[in-house]
Amino acid sequence: MNFEWKGVFPALLTPFTQDDQLDILLFEKNLQAQLDAGVSGVIIGGSLGEASTITSDEKEKLVKAAVNYVKGRIPVLMNIAECTTKDAVAQAKLAENWGATGLMLLPPMRYKSDERETVTYFKAVAQVTHLPIMIYNNPVDYKIETTLDMFEELIVLPNIQSVKESTRDVTNVSRMKNRFGDRIKILCGVDTLAMEELCLGADGWVAGLVDAFPAETVAIYKLVKAGKIEAAAKIYRWFMPVLELDIHPKLVQYIKLAAMQTGIGSEYVRAPRLQLEGTERQNVLQTIDEAISNRPKLVF
Repeated sequence: MNFEWKGVFPALLTPFTQDDQLDILLFEKNLQAQLDAGVSGVIIGGSLGEASTITSDEKEKLVKAAVNYVKGRIPVLMNIAECTTKDAVAQAKLAENWGATGLMLLPPMRYKSDERETVTYFKAVAQVTHLPIMIYNNPVDYKIETTLDMFEELIVLPNIQSVKESTRDVTNVSRMKNRFGDRIKILCGVDTLAMEELCLGADGWVAGLVDAFPAETVAIYKLVKAGKIEAAAKIYRWFMPVLELDIHPKLVQYIKLAAMQTGIGSEYVRAPRLQLEGTERQNVLQTIDEAISNRPKLVF
């Protein structure tokens, strides 16, 4: 499948049942809400999808379920977050066999690879697949930055096509555009900086709170790209207290709780994560419920 790296790409949650099994029916319910909102693609098994705790068999079920459900309407990307090059290469081959139409690729997990090692790792994965690849650049959480000089080495491979820009430095959008033009498509990966980066020329948004508020997320993207900045900003300001849930270590628990409150998710997480309780849960719920009660009317 050929597709454009633009629009909103939800980093989908992995819903579980109370007894810690995949909840495919709820997964499909959320997926339908994303389709109804007009997202441009979906990503399976990212950080929000609890990549560190789901098994390869579960990832296969999720990818196949998504591919079967969307029936070619939008691309289905699979995330690769592995400790060894061997395992990352194997995952890329599996993704292609399972029907994924693209990959999101993190640098090596646990080991802090240097620039040469990171570039070699990315190239090794890209060279075993025809799938288009988005590099996930998140030095804040994963301690490895993919610099512009590293991208210069990577773009010799045609299937390395985009970046999930999560450096939290909005000026990086301009640096990437100045250096590479449209050769590397830029998708903002931090919800609280999304509108700023879209206004600076980012091509899309890998979103988190879209898992609970798909229509509002897509509306911001479409309004910005239509030049309706004030209309987009009005929604963005309403959204900001909730978007800040995306930049917390417990973003999975927080966003799952939000998806439950909007009727398209559940709060079950996989240990060692635990469901929220006490004052913390009350405070997060208050933020979510206030947003729901003041949900803006979307007009294009």
